[in-house]
Amino acid sequence: MARPSDTVPARILIVDDDPALREGLAETVGDLGHHPVLAASGAEALARLAAGPAIAAVLLDLRMPGELDGMAVLQRLRAGPRPPPVAVLTAYASAENTIEAMRLGAYDHLTKPVGRADLAGLLGGMLALSASQAPEVPAPAPASALIGSSEAMRRVQKAVGLAADSDATVLLQGETGTGKEVAARALHAHGRRQAGPFVPVNCAAIPPDLLESELFGHLRGAFTGATQDRPGAFREADGGTLFLDEIGDMPPSMQAKILRALQERVVTPVGGRPVPVTVRVVAATHRDLPRLVAEGGFRQDLFYRLNVVPITLPPLRERLADILPLAEHFLSVCGAGQKRLGAEAAAALMRHPWPGNVRELRNVIERAAVLARGAVIGAEDLGLSTSGSPSGMPDILPAWLDGDLPGAVARLEEAMIRRALRESGGNRARAAKSLGIQRQLLYAKIERYGLRDDPVSGYPTEGVLNPDAGPDD
Repeated sequence: MARPSDTVPARILIVDDDPALREGLAETVGDLGHHPVLAASGAEALARLAAGPAIAAVLLDLRMPGELDGMAVLQRLRAGPRPPPVAVLTAYASAENTIEAMRLGAYDHLTKPVGRADLAGLLGGMLALSASQAPEVPAPAPASALIGSSEAMRRVQKAVGLAADSDATVLLQGETGTGKEVAARALHAHGRRQAGPFVPVNCAAIPPDLLESELFGHLRGAFTGATQDRPGAFREADGGTLFLDEIGDMPPSMQAKILRALQERVVTPVGGRPVPVTVRVVAATHRDLPRLVAEGGFRQDLFYRLNVVPITLPPLRERLADILPLAEHFLSVCGAGQKRLGAEAAAALMRHPWPGNVRELRNVIERAAVLARGAVIGAEDLGLSTSGSPSGMPDILPAWLDGDLPGAVARLEEAMIRRALRESGGNRARAAKSLGIQRQLLYAKIERYGLRDDPVSGYPTEGVLNPDAGPDD
């Protein structure tokens, strides 16, 4: 395939211990007009970077054998004086490695396989980035409870990783039960204020006449019942994070006082003098704040002050890939012993619309863990309604979920490969392109599923020199 005429060639370091994936990425990088430089280990990657000539961008596998895995290589790269942008690639994405990679300065964190179009966009962005403006390497972060590998949740994880070390105010938005406090705790746990306190305050649960004292504190004798001094949540969170949950329900009289505290970083206890505070504020609400502002129910200037870094938590119905991993996680943390989800229970979980989001899922799993009499949790143990299913959810879902999750994924993958080969007339190059994977990866999967001798995978025929050649080859 010809090199694009408007592409300036760049040296791209590809680090992966899997030869097929390494070569597949190299082929695509070359097709995009760049020069691939290959390394099979973290040590080899560092050696090639040190030897020169300059590397413009790095595609880095996360899991590699030896002492230098992808995260260790990333940390060493970012510690250099002029580090190239690095994209971390993994087949095993998790909340922890996503957040940690973004915190360590990764340009992006992608799940394998990476399609040609995605790789082209990724390299375009990386090569446009000035490496000299890359952030410094922060200290290692603790584990996070932000479970999920869906694209919607991975966007949240990346945003948390990028915002964690900042002092900027974060506004978490999303429906009730989507995990806004979990995200707030992740921001604190992965940030440089992690050694300080995390103080949550539910603004909707405190009577309006007590909210000022709860947030700003009071002196003894300031009002009836004030028998002793109280510092208040702002000062209790000094040096750490203050989480203002359900701030959309805050009464108007308090909104002006919160605005002043956010602007000046000074609080005035009831009956006392102004006191400076050093605190990072994370706010959350399930309400539509722009609509409340338009209706006069929320101060516009306070909304702008809160909405510095907005992060939206997706509802569970938009995170179908996360439902079963979340269910397994809740099952493991609720002390269920050896109990596990059966196929019909998994199908029921996938069919349910989840109006209560992640909180509802956790309650359902904890209830099932208590009520299930055997080692396998059945659909009847969940206590879910059998009527209704999420929009677009096929009725054949239980058949795909028959057995375990890896088996269901494998059956779906094999079916998609068969269809792509059939629609391409057996041309593997076109099939790989339609599937968004490298040709070598398709070959490996054809072997894995025993499709090499299947009529849909194509045969060399007389008069055809290369049955896999596309029209541009």
